[in-house]
Amino acid sequence: MNAFRKAVEARDTDAMAACLADDVVFTSPVAFAPYPGKPLTAAILRGVMRVFENFRYEREIVDGPNHALVFRAEVNGKEIQGCDFLHLDADGLIDEFTVMVRPLSGAQALSEAMAAQFEQIRAEALEAFNA
Repeated sequence: MNAFRKAVEARDTDAMAACLADDVVFTSPVAFAPYPGKPLTAAILRGVMRVFENFRYEREIVDGPNHALVFRAEVNGKEIQGCDFLHLDADGLIDEFTVMVRPLSGAQALSEAMAAQFEQIRAEALEAFNA
């Protein structure tokens, strides 16, 4: 999953989206229901890139098609630690993407920041879906 990590570290949202399978399922740390599909997941990732400050991966764990990317970032002055859990399909694309974050204060800051992105995320996803 080196391509995805490099894309994130370069803040290249097009390259990030290219790593996603069309049927990817994104599970957010702050929402109950998962989000299906590449257009919506790519829009969420663009939103995350807008709200994360000082983002950095600290560790990568690989077990076959399963990857864990441990990260740190700041959101509105709150430091968060998290992990991107990725599963790759037979084509090497991400088909499952689950994010966990801590501490609670950081998760709450992330939830608030992403809620403020909701309209833009929805518009971007609809535009990509209709393209």
